[in-house]
Amino acid sequence: MKKGKVLITGAARGIGKAISQKYISSGYEVLTPTREELDLASNSSVDTYLKNLKGPVEVLINNAGINPLAELSEIKDENIEETLRVDLISPLRLIRGIIPNMASKKFGRIVNLSSVWSVVSKPERGIYSAAKAGLNALTRSLAVELAGQGILVNSVSPGFVDTELTRQNNSQQQIEKICQNIPLGRLAGVEEIAEVVFFLGSELNTYITGQNIIIDGGYTCL
Repeated sequence: MKKGKVLITGAARGIGKAISQKYISSGYEVLTPTREELDLASNSSVDTYLKNLKGPVEVLINNAGINPLAELSEIKDENIEETLRVDLISPLRLIRGIIPNMASKKFGRIVNLSSVWSVVSKPERGIYSAAKAGLNALTRSLAVELAGQGILVNSVSPGFVDTELTRQNNSQQQIEKICQNIPLGRLAGVEEIAEVVFFLGSELNTYITGQNIIIDGGYTCL
């Protein structure tokens, strides 16, 4: 028996795929739209997807995101606008479109995938850090706004995660150097992130709301 309907963006690979598999194995009906079905860089695509969405969604996982690396003096206007739209504006608009049905059932769980770069940063992360910090602020505000309607809203901020993209963007030597700066001495597994997201975005979570859960192996403690 299906427990409820879950919408997960960016579920084709990495963390999103692991989250999707966790919900499916736990008996939920899971929606994982492709970019052709839901393009977060396009307001009209988000509007069309919400209009055509069949039935109520009990759980929304805003996982998709982009991270163009560039110093502020070099980043192009189109990259600024696209990053803000994909990482902050479209998640906000998806939440706005889905909460009425959650409120009608007095139950909803929203988990926003943020980043460790929302609380610490380094060069070339300016627009990404700004977008993810905004997502954390949105999480806190909505947690207060929606609490009376039975909707819990949280953020999860992964640190360095062992994904295909991480392996593509870093040599083995670079990964080893990264791990030297992590107290636990290794990258996170995607399943470790998915477990936390699943808990926050399920009926198991009954009292945690408005929080940003950092999963970084102690990286931000240094």
